[in-house]
Amino acid sequence: MTDLTSLTLAEAREGLANKSFTSLELTDAHLGAIEAARVLNAFVLETPDQARAMARAIDAKIAKGEGGPLAGIPLGIKDLFATKDVRTTACSKILGNFVPPYESTVTSQLWRDGAVMLGKLNNDEFAMGSSNETSCFGPVVNPWRREGSNTTLVPGGSSGGSASAVAAQLCMGATATDTGGSIRQPAAFTATVGVKPTYGRCSRWGTVAFASSLDQAGPIARTVRDAAILMRSMAGHDPKDTTSVNCEVPDYEAAIGKSVKGMKIGIPKEYRLDGMPPEIEKLWSEGAAWLKASGAELVEVSLPHTKYALPAYYIVAPAEASSNLARYDGVRYGLRVPGRSIGEMYENTRAEGFGDEVRRRVMIGTYVLSAGYYDAYYLRAQKVRTLIKKDFEDCFAKGVSAILTPATPSAAFGIGEKGADPVEMYLNDIFTVTVNMAGLPGIAVPAGRDAQGLPLGLQLIGRPFDEETLFSLGEIVEQAAGRFTPPRWW
Repeated sequence: MTDLTSLTLAEAREGLANKSFTSLELTDAHLGAIEAARVLNAFVLETPDQARAMARAIDAKIAKGEGGPLAGIPLGIKDLFATKDVRTTACSKILGNFVPPYESTVTSQLWRDGAVMLGKLNNDEFAMGSSNETSCFGPVVNPWRREGSNTTLVPGGSSGGSASAVAAQLCMGATATDTGGSIRQPAAFTATVGVKPTYGRCSRWGTVAFASSLDQAGPIARTVRDAAILMRSMAGHDPKDTTSVNCEVPDYEAAIGKSVKGMKIGIPKEYRLDGMPPEIEKLWSEGAAWLKASGAELVEVSLPHTKYALPAYYIVAPAEASSNLARYDGVRYGLRVPGRSIGEMYENTRAEGFGDEVRRRVMIGTYVLSAGYYDAYYLRAQKVRTLIKKDFEDCFAKGVSAILTPATPSAAFGIGEKGADPVEMYLNDIFTVTVNMAGLPGIAVPAGRDAQGLPLGLQLIGRPFDEETLFSLGEIVEQAAGRFTPPRWW
């Protein structure tokens, strides 16, 4: 029998249905892989007893012919999703050993469909970061390495644990969240597929909030098909989330293999940045050629407000973070550092509980929302956001079905290489933040490798609630580029 951890989710689903192996065997294989890969620091909490109990229960259901769409599939859960009776910390000291008495909507839907939880995955603290170096549990290590080098690389962030675990075959798929690129950038850095759905497609209820108007849950998986299977279970209307959209969830998997003949694919001229590495430029041209060979039509489009997206994002996101993180005060749950007065207790708790990056963003956010600065910064950034959204609407109104761009400005960099300058780190999100600002869906698909053998990804941006087109196009890129797995060194 093939090593069970090397199967795709779709292959494992088939094997379970044919009774080639049990969910318990599949789960045990992944638990063994997790144990052998602790050097990657992808999991912050392993739940082997719970995983085996869930797998046994699912095996009993499969035997009766009652398994759901994800019956017996072992998954990793980003530590931002509340999991009932299982510690959830957002990888921050301030949440301490918080154990939620409730389950997030996204994870409850995965369990409803028969998935098995292997444990909680590492992420940047409160999802604030592009490298997974801000977690209170320490940085995640990318399973990929530069050819001939032992330098440890970042897996991207904030969903670095999710991307690293999927790439290293520690789980068959993972939940992730994307506020400015936190699904797509780590997917590109690890040769995995990451989908940021349309804002409102997946419920945010029970997911620790960073920036409420930008956050969106989505899957990271090994293939486009696997991502489509996971997305169907994760999506859906939730009355508990007022931003959740009440529209039918299509069968995303059915979109894979559909003809893209005659589809117009936009190539935005503003994404050709000064100093863009030639290998990124080459990858982008290759991706465009693959789509053209499949019958799609390439058209140059203009998104003139793209240049303002990053500065506007770094006003809106910290402002919302400052508001959302005000609730962590040491009073009801999590860390409490005593003081001589309640004010001092708040100050001490927040100073010790939050890491440098979170404190930086809370301070920026509080500043841009303060009296006298609100109009100059926050209000203006929201107006820019409207213009960014209108740029995309104008493109789609001209019959463009999707937009093709690079996913990241470079391949993965070394741990500690970019920590000194926050702005340099923020530039990693340059190709991804526009999608969150406009609330659109985006997918990152592995598309090639750089000169040092590291994976690079392409991004496809779709019309609102048209993730199906992204799956159809993404699969073409995947077929042309082939799939890559990191050589095992851990």
